[in-house]
Amino acid sequence: MTTTFARRSAALLACAAFGFATSAFAQDKTVKIGVLNDMSSLYADIGGPNSVVAIKMAVEDSGLLKKGWKIDVISGDHQNKPDVGVNIARQWIDNDKVDAIADTPNSGVALAVSNLVKEKNSVLLNSGAASADLTGKACTPNTVSYTYDTYMLANGTGKALTKAGGDSWFFLTADYAFGHALERDTTAVVTANGGKVLGSVKHPINTADFSSFLLQAQSSKAKVVGLANAGGDTTNSIKQAAEFGIVQGGQKLAALLLFINDVHSLGLKTAQGLTFTESFYWDMNEQTRAWSKRFSALANKNAMPSMTQAGNYAMVLHYLKAMDALGSNPHDGAKVVAKMKELPTDDPLFGKGPLREDGRRLIPAYLFEVKKPQESKGPWDYYKQIATIAAEDAAKPLKDSECPLVKK
Repeated sequence: MTTTFARRSAALLACAAFGFATSAFAQDKTVKIGVLNDMSSLYADIGGPNSVVAIKMAVEDSGLLKKGWKIDVISGDHQNKPDVGVNIARQWIDNDKVDAIADTPNSGVALAVSNLVKEKNSVLLNSGAASADLTGKACTPNTVSYTYDTYMLANGTGKALTKAGGDSWFFLTADYAFGHALERDTTAVVTANGGKVLGSVKHPINTADFSSFLLQAQSSKAKVVGLANAGGDTTNSIKQAAEFGIVQGGQKLAALLLFINDVHSLGLKTAQGLTFTESFYWDMNEQTRAWSKRFSALANKNAMPSMTQAGNYAMVLHYLKAMDALGSNPHDGAKVVAKMKELPTDDPLFGKGPLREDGRRLIPAYLFEVKKPQESKGPWDYYKQIATIAAEDAAKPLKDSECPLVKK
């Protein structure tokens, strides 16, 4: 009888322990976000430590901390190497129990991490990587892309310059996934609008000397030299193009991806007149100005936010909104992303807009031109808006999508 009683007591204790564990898991209100980007090289200004600042602002503004949630933000430097990025992401997910990886500028890194995140059923919150393949043929139920992509850039800058008479192009292209996708998507837009591509040359990422590439562009006699690169590569190629007299010789430079940090680095004297496409500018309206002022006070060198840093804020805010709606952390990436797609997006920087089934956040884009020095009214007053690109035109139509998640 004693043995029977002991067995019953043990069974009851086991059930109670299981019930407690289940209840504790059901009420798990801890979240860990890993910010994975370039912290020290050519993309550090557009992402880097200031992306961490933006994401910590989103955590604070989400209101979840006051509701008893514990949200940790950690960061790592992927050094623009896919293998390094994947190794950090794997360590974070397996050992540090990171729920979501954010930012990931460098499309090669982002595509590799997206595959890992799907395998591990975690979440990739992409703001930094531009390849439209992340919501196209490489889309997964665990990855979302905010802010911009190569399709948006091509259909903004590429279309505008071609229609304005720039009907022959030569590309300087960063030799990895991002550059290839941007050249591909811009070529499609140029040819669809009656233009032609006379050639292209690939350059290694983080190139210091563009002289041989620029000489090829110059000798092509193309009306437009398209820079299918980003960050330090863009600023270096623009500076050296000025030395070679590219623009003075009658060719136009198309900075297919330009950030406010790049303009700040170049200075208005060098950057004036550049036409480019972005989905965010700090001086768009009262809400963007108020948020950007808060950001600048916290940011390294009191910088104004780049488009991708603003996207990180909005994206993490929506991710945490989905967690709140779920009531707890299910530790199920696909489930969280599904909730993100179900909920309407609304934030002070990009406003309202759907998160589509392919993982692409629909937002308008804007064609900007860099002001002349005499037009600027103060620090960081660099852009004048030329045109607005409707949200449905800034993203590839679902009917043309290669994403296997899209029902046609």
